Amino acid sequence: MAYKTRQSTEILSLLAQNKERHLTAEEVYLLLKAKGETIGQTTVYRQLERLFSDGRVRKFMGADGRGACFQYAENGEVCRAHYHLKCVSCGCLLHAECSFLNTLSEHIQKEHGFTVDNGRTVFYGLCAACAEKGEQM
Repeated sequence: MAYKTRQSTEILSLLAQNKERHLTAEEVYLLLKAKGETIGQTTVYRQLERLFSDGRVRKFMGADGRGACFQYAENGEVCRAHYHLKCVSCGCLLHAECSFLNTLSEHIQKEHGFTVDNGRTVFYGLCAACAEKGEQM
């Protein structure tokens, strides 16, 4: 169990309020600053890593393999049973619980001998709302 601080409580609360989104450490920092919180960027990074280690947030590596995004893990649940769809425009994250995608995982295992980690697999594209607004990838 992690050492509970005011900063970790604020970060966890912010992530819970934005639980449908992946937020970078930079975004978390800027959102907290906008709320008037006095917190350093280094503290945000450190607290996010602690919350991830404790299973209270999920961590996804960015498409470039460098930047990480974080998401609130409701009730400490592990998000491994389904794929994820991330909008490159608004940043929303959709949990794709879909039997067709489960079939895709089975195909990849059977035909290619490769086991996919669904919880770490993210498809990038446009959500319906952004596509309707004419956003581009």
